Amino acid sequence: MGVQLNSGSAAGHGSLESMSLEPLMTRDYERDPAIVYERLRRTHGPVAPVDLLGVPVWLVLGYEEALEVLRDDHAWPKGLENWRARREGRLPADWPLAPSLEVNHVLIQGGEGYRGLKVAWDTALRPFQDPRHPVAKQLKAKITRDADELITLFTQGGPTGWADLSAQFSRPLPLMVASHLLGFPGSQHDDALMDMWRVLDAGPDAGPALERLLATLSELGESKMKEPGDDFPSYLLASHPGLSVEELSRELMMLLGMTSDHVGILISNTVVEVITGNLPASASLSAGLIRETMNRVVMQKPPLINFVPRFPLADMKLGDYTIAAGDPVWVSVGAAHADPAFAAKVCPESTISTRAHLSWGAGPRQCPARELAGGAASIGVSRLFERLSGLELSLPVDQLPWRSSPFMRGLRSLPVRYTLSDAPALPVPQAPHPAAPAGSDPADGAAVRPRSSLWRYLAGLVRGR
Repeated sequence: MGVQLNSGSAAGHGSLESMSLEPLMTRDYERDPAIVYERLRRTHGPVAPVDLLGVPVWLVLGYEEALEVLRDDHAWPKGLENWRARREGRLPADWPLAPSLEVNHVLIQGGEGYRGLKVAWDTALRPFQDPRHPVAKQLKAKITRDADELITLFTQGGPTGWADLSAQFSRPLPLMVASHLLGFPGSQHDDALMDMWRVLDAGPDAGPALERLLATLSELGESKMKEPGDDFPSYLLASHPGLSVEELSRELMMLLGMTSDHVGILISNTVVEVITGNLPASASLSAGLIRETMNRVVMQKPPLINFVPRFPLADMKLGDYTIAAGDPVWVSVGAAHADPAFAAKVCPESTISTRAHLSWGAGPRQCPARELAGGAASIGVSRLFERLSGLELSLPVDQLPWRSSPFMRGLRSLPVRYTLSDAPALPVPQAPHPAAPAGSDPADGAAVRPRSSLWRYLAGLVRGR
């Protein structure tokens, strides 16, 4: 439990910058973050000082401590203006995480302006998250159609074969979902989402990718201001008409982040758990409880492994340390779920798994698009297991390649051998699409609408195989 302390009481362990810090992003972390979390827990308890790509931060490992920080938005607010080292100009100019954190959207923002923006988000997302709303029904039909088209594409070589479910299904499907939500005119603008992945992965090209992404989204925002439609940007503008083009582009970037990596990783992780013999997950799937299956998976392998930072307004006791006002505090979802004090209370044999996980956050800043993301992932998982009667990993599970960023953790690839079932693709009701452009390749699958560069890339993977 966090306890506010008097000014100057943070001297007990010295300043965060003066402490001996273990690097977080290591090969051990990429292979299995649990190894790093447990080592830190043994050394420091529920809160540990770590080096995050050259910047000292506090990492919250304990479940109760994580819940305390997430629930108390007043004592532990977001907002980079609260970061003492940033105010004092002590952050490295080339810090890889700076590009993604400096975009002041609803996930990062603190202060009074956040409340009105959060209300606008909830209002703009409501039509897509209410299963009774016509817009939600149309979106569900489009996602189902996209999932079936992707499966038809990578299985066109015959009733059995090989595929990379990550590259050929789990990652492109959320791209298509995002395209529907954003209402891109013309092509699906997959380049924008691929730039979103580069920003999330915090690699050396994160800065240029962010510039391209925001430019594309600004152009989209300008078009929605002139010609609104039944899409998220238009609904957000209607709910918060004072947004500038720049502000709108930042919020659209946030939506891309929530509907891209998160959904794709959730699909892949669920597939792996089911086909490698996770009995509770398999039993839930067999009973048709897709959302229950995914709920079990996010307990063990949350896609969003660390939340963006918070900054205490006053010196606070947390775990075995005193956190000085303005220090960056990162809540680790993966570590909190593995906290023995929490994990010991979870009954794996229960028919219904606990909803006490933190995968979507907790408290007033809980993910506003959790129903949308969970619904999209459940459609993808259900179509895979309905269309494919057999799925086997092409690699031992402990040799699957992971890609870890400070925010997300997902598979680089998911190689499988599949067997098609006799179940055909569902006849999904859909709105009319423009005719295929001249030169379209019918072998690209369901060529009734213009295909993006991503689709041509996926078709190339099939032909190359």
